[in-house]
Amino acid sequence: MAPVLEKKLLGDTLENSNEDDEGQNLWSSILSEVSTRSSSKLPSGKNILLFGEDGSGKTTLMTKLQGAEHSKTGRGLEYLYLNVQDEDREDLTRCGVWILDGDLYHKGLLKFAVTAESLKDSLAVFVVDMSRPWTIMESLQKWTSVLREHVDKLKIPPEEMKEMEQRMVKAFQEYVEPEESPQRRAPAAGGEDEGVLLPLGDNILTHNLGIPVLMVCTKCDAVSVLEKEHDYKEEHFDFIQSHIRRFCLQYGAGLIYTSVKEEKNMDLLYKYMVHKIYDFQFTTPALVVEKDAVFIPSGWDNDKKIAILHENFTTVRPEDPFEDFITKPPVRKLVHDKEISAEDEQVFLMKQQSLLAKQPATPTRGTESPARTASGSPRPTGRTGPTNVASVSPMTAVKKPDPNMKGAAANEGVLANFFNSLLSKKTGVPGSPGTPGAAAGAAVQGSAKKTEAGFD
Repeated sequence: MAPVLEKKLLGDTLENSNEDDEGQNLWSSILSEVSTRSSSKLPSGKNILLFGEDGSGKTTLMTKLQGAEHSKTGRGLEYLYLNVQDEDREDLTRCGVWILDGDLYHKGLLKFAVTAESLKDSLAVFVVDMSRPWTIMESLQKWTSVLREHVDKLKIPPEEMKEMEQRMVKAFQEYVEPEESPQRRAPAAGGEDEGVLLPLGDNILTHNLGIPVLMVCTKCDAVSVLEKEHDYKEEHFDFIQSHIRRFCLQYGAGLIYTSVKEEKNMDLLYKYMVHKIYDFQFTTPALVVEKDAVFIPSGWDNDKKIAILHENFTTVRPEDPFEDFITKPPVRKLVHDKEISAEDEQVFLMKQQSLLAKQPATPTRGTESPARTASGSPRPTGRTGPTNVASVSPMTAVKKPDPNMKGAAANEGVLANFFNSLLSKKTGVPGSPGTPGAAAGAAVQGSAKKTEAGFD
């Protein structure tokens, strides 16, 4: 009986041991999966830095990518965030967005957005406005200089900064067209293709910031307006694109044309930004056919590709200064913008009264009317009167005004002479002043008054 019992107990022990091993293996696999997932989660603390002039559309651009309908422009240093989701990992994180005000006075606020620790986790985005193309190159030069000056003040250890710069060079050299070799992650350092990387050109990454850079041209729906109102041709837009792309090469930057109004390239902009920050898969090649929807990924462009634009130049050369060909149009609508307010009625009438009082026509009446009255008083009351009146009539003055008189004064004198001539015509009517009949009537009235006085 004892051996049977011992055998039974030994079998139970082995069975329990196998169950424990299976349970341990299950827990090990679960812990391993959790550990793998935790190590592959989207990193936090990533930032997007936006620079550009006031009114270029920085806040509107980011608000649209957020999915919000209305944007309120901030002042100084504005903070937003984008929700970034990885569908493969089923993970969600937030990417901070720092928007610097267009006033250079606020550039000192960059110290709150970019530190020596956070620089390596940042993407720099420079926004320019296509509705004002004459400001594009000046804006790019100004704001890239602001960021370069700030990075120089961060006192990053030289070896760390050199490593960041080498990473940007390698990323530029390793670019391949997405349709040729789609990849979710960039090749690891020291890969097989490292020995066949082509060297950079003379003007590529001459201003290496150690972080990815993107140039965004907003309001590209204004291309049609520039063509209609400012007579822009294909040559103008090719010239603008050529200068921007050559500038992008200096920083190893990508370039994308967008329009919030027409929702053009907005989804592409979001995908490219998260690709540069989180290494998401990106499968869109360069787009250079449409002049208002250009997309140049970092690493694709070079001087030879830009030279294709120069083949269509007829009135300008590629090396001509940007501001000489893309000039600011003259201001034409400032007059219409002035506010016109109606003057008070009484004030207006008083001004007119004072102006009429200063007219030289008043002394002209005084000098001419007595002469006419005197010339008309001895005239007989016979039929010959009208002929004399005609001879005295100032109709000749109406036909031949005094050339020395100016504008309103001449018209006033003519009207005065005309009305005085009408008064002179009526001097033959009995009872009119200045006639013998009028004098006789006055004498009769005087005698009648005297008679009445005698009766009293």
